Amino acid sequence: MSSSNGKVFFGFIFGAAVGVAAGLLFAPSSGDETRKKLKEKGKEYSDELARQMNAKIDELKDYVTDKTDDAKARIKKAMPEENK
Repeated sequence: MSSSNGKVFFGFIFGAAVGVAAGLLFAPSSGDETRKKLKEKGKEYSDELARQMNAKIDELKDYVTDKTDDAKARIKKAMPEENK
């Protein structure tokens, strides 16, 4: 993950958390309702975070596979003919 993508991702998460906190502080809800809302929002953000992390992991796996294949091809190309 590039530094820029990471900053945007964590900026989004931080901004969402601040928005939820502000909404809960200013909302005229009972304690039970507030806890229910917190639980629901926590689940939503947890699911979204898991989805984005899985996407980044898949990107990283693809990158590592590409680099490994490239390194193998370079090594094979550099080897003398009798060792191939």
